[in-house]
Order: sequence, then C-alpha cells, then structure tokens
Amino acid sequence: MKPIFAFLALLLTLPASAAQLTVELDHSRKTWETADLLKHPEAQTVQIVDDVSYKRNMTYRAVPLAALLAGLKPDDHLQAVALDGFAAELTATPLLQKNGARAWLAVEDPAHPWPPLADGKPSAGPFYLVWTDPQAGHISPEQWPFQISAIKQLKTVAERFPALLPDPTLAADDPVNQGFALFQKNCLACHRLNGAGDAQVGPDLNVPYNPTEYFSGDFLKRYIRDPQSLRHWPQAKMPAFAASVLPDSELELLVGYLKHMAGRKQP
Repeated sequence: MKPIFAFLALLLTLPASAAQLTVELDHSRKTWETADLLKHPEAQTVQIVDDVSYKRNMTYRAVPLAALLAGLKPDDHLQAVALDGFAAELTATPLLQKNGARAWLAVEDPAHPWPPLADGKPSAGPFYLVWTDPQAGHISPEQWPFQISAIKQLKTVAERFPALLPDPTLAADDPVNQGFALFQKNCLACHRLNGAGDAQVGPDLNVPYNPTEYFSGDFLKRYIRDPQSLRHWPQAKMPAFAASVLPDSELELLVGYLKHMAGRKQP
C-alpha cells in the first residue's frame, strides 16, 4: 500500500475529532464548529427509529436543520456534500418542515464518537442528516447523507445540468419527466448521466452504455431493488431500494427515464 493511502486508512480508524461544517447560502455563509453545534440553543437529543445507515435504532445530539437555514425559501435548492464524494440534491421544502417528517443535523461529539458503519469503516460523522418520522414525507435513503462537510445553496439540477434533461417537447407531467424527478431524488447523489452531475461515487448511467442497454427483461428493476442479489461483492455501496421507499409505479417511471435518455447520449 502506498504511503498516502496507508495514512488515509489510518485516519479513518482514529477517534472522532472536532470538525467544521460550512453552510453556504445565497445571502450568507457560515462555518460551524462541532462544539458550537453541540451547544446550539435548539440542539436536543433525538431518537431515530431504524436508522438508514446503521440499520438499527440510534440516538443523536442534533439541531433542526431549518435552524441553520435562516432565510431559505421552500422552492430553493440545496446540495449536501459528503467527504466521500456523495452529493445529495435536496429541495428546501422538506428540510424546513417542523411537523411530520423533520430534518435534523446530527452532530458527532468527539468525546462520545459514533460506532463505525461497518468493520474497518468510519462512522457516519462528523455530521449526518437524519429524519424523524421519515415515512410521513416519503423520504428516500439518498436524503440521509452522512459524513457531511458542506451544505450549499445552488440552482436546480435542471438549470445546472441540461445534459440530464429529457426531450423538451414532452409535457411537464409526462411519465419521462416524472422519472427525471425520481432520478434526481434517488440516483443523482451517487451517479452522473451524460457526464453531468457532481457525484463521484457510482458510474455514469448513460455513457458509454445505459443500464437499460445491458440489463434485459426485469433484471434492472431487480438490481435496483436489491443490487447484491445480482452482483455480490464486499465493497458494494449501492443500497437496496425497497418498495416502501420506491414503489413499483415509481420504479417503472425511473426506468422509463433511463430508457428515454439512452437515446439522448451526449459526449
């Protein structure tokens, strides 16, 4: 193992330390220290049932995310950037809710570090977006980014990445456009398409080949439902999308968008 990679591996095994989170909005920019967030006047202990990342109930010291997004409007758009290249695209509306599904920024206390996500892996810290009552808001696993380093206000995905757009002659409520919305919610945090997107985790889903071009029959849907059932390897990162998270009707729309984009490849 090269020295730099050995050093990085060592860092991942060290205890949690104080960290910084940058919240960059159009009208303000603030860097929060771990200690400041733990002492935030709205910080409280929250219980998370069946945590998406830990697969069990967890308890965190957390701040309502809305408390860190003063001045943000419901139709604004955010991106949560993680240390591993995961880039979650988030609409502001659910993040600002105070009832039903509610977003919290969980803060890892260096004095009481969280457990590792798996053997040899780091924890979900230093900052982790968690939800109470997520079922009330149809929150997907991709809306639980962990190891967050920054939260940025950006233009919408469609404005930033026109290469992702379906045929502009399609109606706004066309099934392909509905599938595009689901792609943004469930896939864009890890994948690019036509080279467009900010994620650095998974492969591009259109170039050189779209998965609808090499998964025959219903195998693509089966793969999305449970990736390990078709391709099993220890380093796999793609989560399973259960029907409770992505109903069959939405899965059909998502695959429809991918099929449509197979005919809209861009270099």
